[in-house]
Amino acid sequence: MHPFFFLWVLGSGGCSVVVGHPLDTVKTRLQAGKGYRNSFHCVLTIYRKETVTGFFKGMSFPLASVTVYNSVVFGFFSNTQRLISQYRYGDSRRPCGMADLTVASMLTGLMSVGLGAPVDLVKIRLQMQTQMVLAENLHLAANVQSGTVDLPARRLYRGPLHCISSILQTEGLQGLYRGAGAMILRDVPGYTLYFIPYTLLCDLLKPDGTNSLHPGSIWLAGGLAGSISWVTATPADVVKSRLQADAQLQRKYKGIVHCIVSSYRAEGAQVFFRGASVNAVRGFPMSATMFLTYELSLQFFRRF
Repeated sequence: MHPFFFLWVLGSGGCSVVVGHPLDTVKTRLQAGKGYRNSFHCVLTIYRKETVTGFFKGMSFPLASVTVYNSVVFGFFSNTQRLISQYRYGDSRRPCGMADLTVASMLTGLMSVGLGAPVDLVKIRLQMQTQMVLAENLHLAANVQSGTVDLPARRLYRGPLHCISSILQTEGLQGLYRGAGAMILRDVPGYTLYFIPYTLLCDLLKPDGTNSLHPGSIWLAGGLAGSISWVTATPADVVKSRLQADAQLQRKYKGIVHCIVSSYRAEGAQVFFRGASVNAVRGFPMSATMFLTYELSLQFFRRF
């Protein structure tokens, strides 16, 4: 693994998590929670009931794991491109065509689920912890009428390590990969619509007669690619969020198909686009930061 990956992930990866996590919390609550009329109402509700700290619930685990995750994902994508070029053209340095980039992107999305599913699950379980605990999720539905009970001191999980331990005890190792199937449906096309638009936009913004891009162009291409990827991935992201937030105490969904059918019957087709606007806004600065730092790190280390 080249050293630039570690420099890149420590900088851009950590910054992207901190910048994007508050909106990620809003997105998760919109997709898997109840009682939010729109994004603005969700933001106000979180702030009024949980203050600013509510927006950063579940951030510690993604922040701690982003170094490994981004290193593996971008390293896998780069190495896959080189392997494809070596296999098809006999030269690992030859730039990949669009079909080759598509294959490399899809394989990267598939591989990323192995690392990303447990991280996302723990993050979502922590994000969904609120001061108002749903009665049915605590098996109090028999004694308390439908609604919520105010249990401000009650927490299912004390932190990411306790969350992991609890899931392993109650659901086993497979519990950490709940929603992984929906994540594959999200990330395989999602990474394709992440790397392909970035490549096309970079080619479009590249000045004639030069191979170098202005940092502003890299930033713009990365941000637009991130927004495109996240908006198109929103339907699968909704299903993934609902499956992962569905705790063992009172499970509502039996699987992907049951979640899709139940959500559609209860809330209509619009439910699969919840959080799309938040994803678009959140995806831009996160991806712009990652791609810009990634490309600048590449340029720096290529000098040695």
